[in-house]
Amino acid sequence: METTNESDAEALWDDVVATLEAEELPAATVAMLRSCNATALDESSLHISTSSRFVQRTLARMASRIDEVASEVAFSQISVVVDVTRAARKPTREREAAVPAPQPAPPQVKRPAPRDEPASRKANPLVEDLGTAGSTLTFDRFVEGPQNKFALDAAKQVANGSRNYNPLFIYGKSGLGKTHLLRAIQNYIAQNDPERLCAYRVATDFIDDYSRAMKNARTGAPEALAENYHAIDVLIIDDIQLMSTAAGTIGFFYDTFNYLVSHGKQIVLAADRTPSELGMGQSRFDERVTSRLDSGMTVSIQVPDYELKLQLIDAFYERMRTDAREQHVPGIDAHIDEDLRRKMAELAGTNIRVIEGYVQSCLMLAYQREATGGHLEEADVVAAAEQKWPSGQRRVTVAQIQEAVESSYGIDHTQLVGSKRNKELMEPRHVAIWLTRELTDNTLADIGKQFGGRTHATVKHSIGVIELAIAEDRILQDRIARIRDQILE
Repeated sequence: METTNESDAEALWDDVVATLEAEELPAATVAMLRSCNATALDESSLHISTSSRFVQRTLARMASRIDEVASEVAFSQISVVVDVTRAARKPTREREAAVPAPQPAPPQVKRPAPRDEPASRKANPLVEDLGTAGSTLTFDRFVEGPQNKFALDAAKQVANGSRNYNPLFIYGKSGLGKTHLLRAIQNYIAQNDPERLCAYRVATDFIDDYSRAMKNARTGAPEALAENYHAIDVLIIDDIQLMSTAAGTIGFFYDTFNYLVSHGKQIVLAADRTPSELGMGQSRFDERVTSRLDSGMTVSIQVPDYELKLQLIDAFYERMRTDAREQHVPGIDAHIDEDLRRKMAELAGTNIRVIEGYVQSCLMLAYQREATGGHLEEADVVAAAEQKWPSGQRRVTVAQIQEAVESSYGIDHTQLVGSKRNKELMEPRHVAIWLTRELTDNTLADIGKQFGGRTHATVKHSIGVIELAIAEDRILQDRIARIRDQILE
């Protein structure tokens, strides 16, 4: 039976892929199709080749649809045959070590590893050679309090290999310690169980990985990237909300998520909002994705109260002084009275990273005072706090509150102040009215005018609804706290 030349096979395969792509398949699937090369075409078969058995298995599940499209395009009955051209593959661990990286790993400062690392760890560009980098972000250095205890306990369980929290989803506003917990999991695994491959990626890194692979689709980069991610035992993605507008990346993440979970691998995620909130507004996170994110253990980290702030300040104070002595860092090893540290806790805001910077500033001031024979005074810590959290913040307006609520709930201004009373609009409207009452001096009548001309009684009702809800609904309480902090900070 005579076969046509390779260019005819390529032309037919290009048409098949273009037709399938128009059906809005996941971007990762389209990349797999494009990574295949057409090799031969005869009267009944189109042969394509791939070097990946994973791609072959994926396309086998789509065989009926691919054959159907090929027949439509060729105007005759055609079956697509997927041939694997790579030589016999090595055992699993060796195969993972041999997977080529789609791009060279980012330049890193090479430090001696505390122990010999597995070959698969060295070969997979997604797994960092931690060495001593980031070693301060450990469970030992995480300050525990009621606001973060559940998240800390869950993170420790995951680090120790528990499968009870998969995925583990940690959410909370910026600066509360989510990244510390994620890095602590990574550090613990690297030090205590290095055979488990653990990769930490910020969502922007994940987007970059996917984008670079797609630009090199003809070289097999998407396939290599997928195999590198599939080789991971514990995948950690931070700030996943940054992925919300990257539709192609979300498709690749969805496929990766399903593969890892179905193969008993662990996923840990962090965001500034709950999984359901990730799907609001213009986000490309659809319900099938957000439901996956919320299918395991979802836990929040809340803003610290006075007691936790004091614990944090004491911990940072002792740690900085110890580090200064051990590392011979000048200008920090000074003394701050316990009463002054209590005052610092009263003045401190809620962002833990800023609190740490505040302690460092006060230690430097104390060192300067001691160098001239004096000592740190209350006026000094008040002045330092004023620089970190200015008390003369701009006056909060109703418009600022409305804008923050609209952004959080993914609705527009007309919906917020309009007359529609469906559930999706009533909650944000009640929240905005309640926050306006809390953060401004407007009367109930003035607030009503700002929300579509509502009556005094209607505004009072909204306030009562939220006051009752936040006493019972922890998720709503967290959400309102994040909106409030966004407005004030």
